[in-house]
Amino acid sequence: MKKSARPRYEAWAKIIKAMAHPSRLLIIEELQKQERCVNELTEMVGADTSTVSKHLSVLKNAGLVSDEKRANSIYYSLRCPCMMDFIGCVEDVLSANAREQAKIMKTCRK
Repeated sequence: MKKSARPRYEAWAKIIKAMAHPSRLLIIEELQKQERCVNELTEMVGADTSTVSKHLSVLKNAGLVSDEKRANSIYYSLRCPCMMDFIGCVEDVLSANAREQAKIMKTCRK
């Protein structure tokens, strides 16, 4: 790998690592629909507020979400809705894998 390309790959990895948790993926999906406050996300994730706040911090540090304080609440929103395009690509990979697995299972049954 060229030394000049390494920072780009490290930046990509930081974003992908930030997404690599089921609760954070749920948060991303929900924020794609509309902005949410921590209390709403806590209820959706089914974890305590401190855990959800940590997840939000990881997402924010990676540049995936932004926050805005309003009165006594902090509202989070997805900075780049195109993140769902990436999730759609992941779904395509899952479908392709399932089709391939089905083909393998079909040949095993013969």
